[in-house]
Amino acid sequence: RQTTFDGTGAWTVGAAIAPLVAPEAVAVGGLTMGADPVALATAIVSTQSGRPLSAFSIRKTEKEHGTGGRVVGPVASGDAVCLVEDTTTTGGAFLEALDAALHAGLHVIQAICLFDRSEGIVANAMASHHIPYQAVLQPADLGVEP
Repeated sequence: RQTTFDGTGAWTVGAAIAPLVAPEAVAVGGLTMGADPVALATAIVSTQSGRPLSAFSIRKTEKEHGTGGRVVGPVASGDAVCLVEDTTTTGGAFLEALDAALHAGLHVIQAICLFDRSEGIVANAMASHHIPYQAVLQPADLGVEP
């Protein structure tokens, strides 16, 4: 979060992820809090590059008042979305976000993570749900062996 909450870092993250978002996606988002800055940075960079994207967030628990629900942001049932995450080790946040997004009627078409430490666990989990998955970086990309 030292990177994703920094202005320059957020811009760099958005610039790395925006080109990877499927053309049919209208929004990017995921489980709060890790996905929030990634989704917003990606939406901003993409929109400024001429391809409008919205960002959304998935609450950890359902809100009981107001409009309620777990999904927050300008998305609606049937929208094609891309799940994003800052870092993943087990895929728990992705799977929780996937469940909440599907429950809200969103059409999850892909998942992208900035840094994947899972050694294939998350890729396999997403494949089992028929969700294309991509990581921007893995430990080996930084010269670190598992």
